[in-house]
Amino acid sequence: MDLLHRLTDKPDTPALITHEDRVWSRGRLLEAIERTSAGLRFGGVGPGDRVLLVLDDTPAFYAAFLGAMRIGAVPVPLNFLSRAEDFRYYAQDSEAAAIVVEASLAPRVLAELEGLELLRVVANGPAATGIRSLDHWLALPQTIPPMHAAAPDDEALWLYSSGSTGKPKGVVHRHASLQATVTAFAQGVLGMQEDDVVYSTTPLFHAYGLGNSLVFPLAVGARVVLSSGKPLTAKLLDRVRKHKPTLYFSVPALYAAVLADPASAQVDWSSVRFGVSAAEALPPETYRRFLETTGVQILDGIGSTEMLHIYCCNRGGAVAPGTSGTPVPGYTLSLVDDAGEAVEGAGSGELWVEGPSHLVRYHKLPERTAAKLQGERFATGDRYTRDAAGCYRYEGRVDDMLKIGGLWVSPVAIEARLMEHPAVHEVAVVGVEVEQRSRISAHLILCEGAQPGEALTQELQAWCKEGLQRYQYPHVVHFVPDLPRTSTGKIQRFKLRD
Repeated sequence: MDLLHRLTDKPDTPALITHEDRVWSRGRLLEAIERTSAGLRFGGVGPGDRVLLVLDDTPAFYAAFLGAMRIGAVPVPLNFLSRAEDFRYYAQDSEAAAIVVEASLAPRVLAELEGLELLRVVANGPAATGIRSLDHWLALPQTIPPMHAAAPDDEALWLYSSGSTGKPKGVVHRHASLQATVTAFAQGVLGMQEDDVVYSTTPLFHAYGLGNSLVFPLAVGARVVLSSGKPLTAKLLDRVRKHKPTLYFSVPALYAAVLADPASAQVDWSSVRFGVSAAEALPPETYRRFLETTGVQILDGIGSTEMLHIYCCNRGGAVAPGTSGTPVPGYTLSLVDDAGEAVEGAGSGELWVEGPSHLVRYHKLPERTAAKLQGERFATGDRYTRDAAGCYRYEGRVDDMLKIGGLWVSPVAIEARLMEHPAVHEVAVVGVEVEQRSRISAHLILCEGAQPGEALTQELQAWCKEGLQRYQYPHVVHFVPDLPRTSTGKIQRFKLRD
């Protein structure tokens, strides 16, 4: 897929608005990409070589990602908030030929790469002796190498999974997958066009953020609003206030954070055609409150690193709160029960997805690849129910489902019920062992003014029993100031089981 084509059209049209509110035109961005491709190529990087990117959401990310792709190299975006020692693992596992890193992160990251032979490039700041400077490449005229002619099935990029269990896994994607996500989701579900203004709170190194802020807008010619650093609520509201996006991408935790900030009610959200949510299930109460506060529908969906972006989603004007909606055009979903049999009609089981954006393989993990990928059909590891209307409702990870008194319990259903209580702002439910018995534990962030204590615990337990099955309630309640999260805001439930 040629993501540079649109940049050659109308070169003076704005393409990016940086976190400092500087405007980068299409022509300026294309020039930066071409010069970066020249720097990498003449530095010894060639087709098929992996290029690690440890970059925040700035034009440097676009220059390095697309500059590598332009010469047939394979960009590998990494979480710039990873532990320092993880970067050596990424470099060795991917057998990378080069790394492009933020100058502010360079001392911490590059110190871990001693003894490894790879081209070191620093972006957005001065480089130390012996290290190349991306800024230097962009400032000087260079001989631009010819564009590599990539085939649809050639490797396009790698992404590393979150690694919540074991080491992060390299997920390999091909060029054809990029176009598939544009056609199916950006255009097929959102109707994204050239006049759209896109703002995503999820960083570019994440599969969701990469599609939102790079692949989709470059493919259709839309404008991107960027922000860098941690996704603080004040910053998010400021971007919406200043730049009036038409499409707003975020995650449930940050939608909840916006609702908790009184300033959100003073922000004009009328420019936003749709909000989009992914990464974890959006509580129905968050949907209702956000619509009530801003007038914006949130289209909740499910995607994954392995499928590159969202493959099941709600639709504008037909949102079923509390569900992940219906399959995105071009994707087929099926459920498999505990016996390995296909579930027909309404029912529940592990979700399998078949579609054109699936991973090629897990790097160096052929057994896992064979277990999870059968042709174009991928086993998600998520447990879902499908209703009579064909909508899919998330119950939890297959490994996270709770068995209480011999009955399966969905932690997501309990979370959704607790979120409906006026005292609860956010919640995470996990299974724990109490006196050698399986029990349900809820970790709650309360709304301002709510008083924690035994009285509220009993009230919340009764609340769940009234709205769910009698056994679907938290046996243990913890009132907490915050929850453990990934850098994108997703709750790390596995840490709550300790």
